[in-house]
Amino acid sequence: MKTIVLCSGGMDSVTAFYDAHARQEVSGVLGFHYGSKHNDRELPWARHHAERLGVGFRLVSLDFMDGLFSSNLLRSGGEIPDGHYAEPNMKQTVVPFRNGILISIAAGYAESVGAEGLVIAAHTGDHSIYPDCGENFMKSMGRAVEEGTYARIRLQRPFIGLDKAAIVRRGVELGIDYARTWSCYKGGEKHCGRCGTCVERREAFQRAGVIDPTGYEATPDLPARPAQ
Repeated sequence: MKTIVLCSGGMDSVTAFYDAHARQEVSGVLGFHYGSKHNDRELPWARHHAERLGVGFRLVSLDFMDGLFSSNLLRSGGEIPDGHYAEPNMKQTVVPFRNGILISIAAGYAESVGAEGLVIAAHTGDHSIYPDCGENFMKSMGRAVEEGTYARIRLQRPFIGLDKAAIVRRGVELGIDYARTWSCYKGGEKHCGRCGTCVERREAFQRAGVIDPTGYEATPDLPARPAQ
């Protein structure tokens, strides 16, 4: 099956790309610049990994989202909160219906280039704060994509039942250099080590039993995972 992979340059999407490349024909990688504080830090790694595996990379500009949408993740928004990724305050970083928009664009692109599938790296750790990452949303969006395309394009979500530690273990199997990925939402010169995505990244390596190659500004004790 010819597949298009949505890849931001973060740990999850890079792993999903390598995983898809190992199992099927990846005919293209799409990255999206929607005006987040960290887009300029993460997207070069998406391009890097696409080029490393010899797959074409296309960057889609969606900067209008920064002007129209409300989210602290965007350059127009407030400060990125520190703490655990699952804390309620991380809802400040939700970009409304982001995945719905990205999947819709990717579906149109996939049909235009003769692909039959889309891969997105949504995983279990996203569900508590992101309504457009959970399985109910993904199933509904998958049906819409299938019904709305002549090719009946399939939305693949290989990590929907995995946590981030399991994704790291899969990435190690695939030989991914995670130093060449980006997570920190603050978008500084180095990973801050304190924001929700940095905490989740550090926690994932620890729980996976894998050495973390990331350079952080600080590595305070990891906060306790909130009760669900």
